[in-house]
Amino acid sequence: MRIVVLAFLLTSCASGSAQLRRFQPADRTAIAAVLDGQIAAWNRGDLAGYMEGYARTPALVFTSGGNVRRGWQDAFDHYQARYATDPRAMGTLVFHIDSIDAVGADGAVVLGRWELTASEHPGRGVFSLVLERRPEGWRIIHDHTSSSS
Repeated sequence: MRIVVLAFLLTSCASGSAQLRRFQPADRTAIAAVLDGQIAAWNRGDLAGYMEGYARTPALVFTSGGNVRRGWQDAFDHYQARYATDPRAMGTLVFHIDSIDAVGADGAVVLGRWELTASEHPGRGVFSLVLERRPEGWRIIHDHTSSSS
């Protein structure tokens, strides 16, 4: 009897854990929605809303302008120092997504181009983002942005 119960429990546990999560088309849609949300927040002058696309963690890595910043707060402080004096001066941001590639079931790399117009700091360039599926949804954990202007 004990052997039968043990076999049943092992079979139940094995079949429950055998369901692997996979990266689905809906994940690409959710990642694009995170980036669309960032664009909308930026274009209304909402830095806090823009930063919602990033994982709120000290492990966040943000590289731009030859600098490496670590942590959500450091990235937010950088944006505030540059743009918070006049949210209207943030201008209009546009992303052009070239690709969203899965990295396992819970990760993705996004390659794209950005353009900022009508700003005190206009520019354009490229970016690569690493996103992670987190309890709050897909969030950026690594951002490498470079400027071509």
